[in-house]
Amino acid sequence: MKILFAPVGIAAGLVAGLVARKTFEKAWSVIDEDGPPEPDTRGAPTAKLLVALAVEGAIFRLTKGFFDHQARVAFAGATGRWPGKDPAKEDD
Repeated sequence: MKILFAPVGIAAGLVAGLVARKTFEKAWSVIDEDGPPEPDTRGAPTAKLLVALAVEGAIFRLTKGFFDHQARVAFAGATGRWPGKDPAKEDD
């Protein structure tokens, strides 16, 4: 199943990355008129950098997790097999 799901997972990851990037840009524009500071920018305010990294990380993780799960739901609907851990089929 992993091999069959791999292209679907890759496509979902790429779309999730694009959606997360746009979502972060919109969220940051509400927080600050200036763009978010980059870690390699000399003199970037530490507090502002930490907030930017935390918001960006949370948005990316949430978006990636959501898209990954929905891709698995769609794959399972199309193939009848879940591409990942299935607690109902695991033996203790």
